[in-house]
Amino acid sequence: MEFETLKLVIEGNVATVTLNRPDVRNAFNETTIAELARAFEGLGRSDMVRAIVLAANGAAFCAGADLNWMKKMAGYTHAENQADALQLAQMLRTIYLCPKPVVAKIQGDCYAGGMGLVAACDIILAAEDVHFCLSEVRLGLIPATISPYVIKAMGENAARRYFLTAERFSAQEALRIGFAHEVVAGDALDAKTAEVLKALTGNSPHAVAQAKTLVREIVGQPVDDALLADTAERIAQIRASEQGREGVQSFLDKRKPSWLMG
Repeated sequence: MEFETLKLVIEGNVATVTLNRPDVRNAFNETTIAELARAFEGLGRSDMVRAIVLAANGAAFCAGADLNWMKKMAGYTHAENQADALQLAQMLRTIYLCPKPVVAKIQGDCYAGGMGLVAACDIILAAEDVHFCLSEVRLGLIPATISPYVIKAMGENAARRYFLTAERFSAQEALRIGFAHEVVAGDALDAKTAEVLKALTGNSPHAVAQAKTLVREIVGQPVDDALLADTAERIAQIRASEQGREGVQSFLDKRKPSWLMG
C-alpha cells in the first residue's frame, strides 16, 4: 500500500503505521483520514499481521485537525460538514473494530482529534514528557466525533472535566485517569512497545481477536440470563475451535502451540 501522509512497515507479524507529517505536527486532513481507514482495513484482513502499532514521526504525535483543512471546513454547508465529520467517525470506528490488537506508541504531544486516534486503540503507551489536551472548546467546537472512544478510555468523570476546561494534562495524569496504560521514559518507549508486542504475538491470534470483541460487547451489559448464555456460548465455541484445542493440548503436552512454530 502506498501513502502520502503515512508510512507502513511490516516486520515479521507486526505492522507499524506511522503518521508522517512532522512539519505540521502530524495534524490530520481528509487525506490522512482516508489513508488511515485504508491502512487499518487492509491490515485487519491480513493473515500475516498479528498486531499493529500506531506511531508518529517527529516531535508531536498528533496536533489534531490540520489548519488548512479547518479553513476549508469554514466554508462548508451543513451537509458538507456532516459528510466530512462522518468520514472521520468511520475511520475511528475502523481502528476501534480492527480485529488485530492495536498499540498506540505516543512519543510526543497529543491534542484534540489525536486523542481520538489514540483512544480507538487497544493499548496506550506514552513517553513521560508527553502532554494531552482536548482543546476543542477553545475554538468554539466540541470533541463530538472522538467522544465515544475518549469517554470509554478516560471515563465519564475525567471527560466531564477535560472536555469542558480544555486543560493541558501530563502523561502521568493520563495514567492516573486510565487513559494511558503505561508511561515510561522517552528512551524506554521502544523497549516497552516491544515488550507488549511480544506478549500480544505470543498468544493465540484467534483468541486475541475474540477477547477484543468480548470486552467491546460485554462491557455495560446487565448480568442476566441472556448474558450468562452468551458468555457460555462464547467459551464453548472457542474451546471447540482449532486454536482452542491446540492451545489446551500443547499446554498438556508441555510444548509450544502451533502459532508459535511458524
